[in-house]
Amino acid sequence: MSDNYPIAIIGGGPAGAMAGEQLASAGRQVVVLDEHLAWEKPCGGGITPKTWLRYPFLAEAAVARNWVSTCELISPAGRRVFLPFQQRIAVFSRRVLNGLMLDRARKAGAEIRRDRIVAVSGQPGEWKLRTRTDGEVTAAYLILACGARHSFHAQFTSRSAGAETMIAAGYYLSGSSDRMQIRFVQGLDGYIWTFPRSDHFSAGIAGKLKPGHTVAELRRHLDEFLRQEGFHADDAEFFAHIIPAPTIEGLERAHFCGDGWAAVGDAAGLVDPITGEGLYYAFRSAELAAEALLADRPESYRDLLSQELLPELTAAAGYVDRFYRGSLWGQPVLERMVQLVSESIRFRELISDLFAGAQDYTTLRGRCYRQLLPVLWDTMAGYS
Repeated sequence: MSDNYPIAIIGGGPAGAMAGEQLASAGRQVVVLDEHLAWEKPCGGGITPKTWLRYPFLAEAAVARNWVSTCELISPAGRRVFLPFQQRIAVFSRRVLNGLMLDRARKAGAEIRRDRIVAVSGQPGEWKLRTRTDGEVTAAYLILACGARHSFHAQFTSRSAGAETMIAAGYYLSGSSDRMQIRFVQGLDGYIWTFPRSDHFSAGIAGKLKPGHTVAELRRHLDEFLRQEGFHADDAEFFAHIIPAPTIEGLERAHFCGDGWAAVGDAAGLVDPITGEGLYYAFRSAELAAEALLADRPESYRDLLSQELLPELTAAAGYVDRFYRGSLWGQPVLERMVQLVSESIRFRELISDLFAGAQDYTTLRGRCYRQLLPVLWDTMAGYS
């Protein structure tokens, strides 16, 4: 027996739930299918001001979150500086965040089904989704919101499950705080984090695996840092997850939609390649896909991405190598960055704006050039 829907969404994370809510609110019949529904994920769970200002319900909903006002930045050599945020970051448990988004989709009229899609066949207008329970769902249009690791990528988006990805791995540890930490590691295109949620810490490490590097090596870096900071992770369960790390070439050749389908969020590879932050891009890409469908121009989704999200991500991809492995004034960029945050109020404001999302990558170079002399003056004057 097959259940028929005009629109089926594979994946009930933030992107899939947002797409379901937007479409159902406009009166479209839609089903959201996910194996886990609200589940935990080894990531920070930070919602930047850019995100919660665009989606105020994230700041207003009666669910658990933690407001973080400061970040401690730690350079590869161990230099530390506290970076106060001009606007706070809201840190969610992903179980709570996913639950909030699915509740909104359900209240808007979307059907939420807990089931795993194991295969997709058929054709546009008559997609056949086979479930783990040997059932079948038929849909006219398909939205892929199933994350970065699903085999459907090769079938639709031209992104294989392992291409252009980084590993995020870590623990959930007891305690909380109003301060987050980011620790850069020599030779790693990534970082260690501790993000305080409402009743525990998400502590982890994210980075690209280079030849000869392993997840076990990432874990050793993380465990050493946590011991130094006084965290106790000996009995904690270790988690690992794949997240996209898009390149300029990958973004240029990617297929974000096609005849009868579209991909959103991590499934589309829409993640900041420097920080790994993907929640804003998950929400916004889902909105844009829904907007294109509701206008009866689903093919316009690619153009909407090109106008808004892709320039930002392409610019970020162009900075990755220089950010993690470049040099500035005779020192590694990461060392110099932490120094300048310590010594220049103007540079602190710039980095704070980057964290908040108020400073985008497309205009970052121009702002840096304009502030070069004032930042130099700050450092020479010993201003802090």
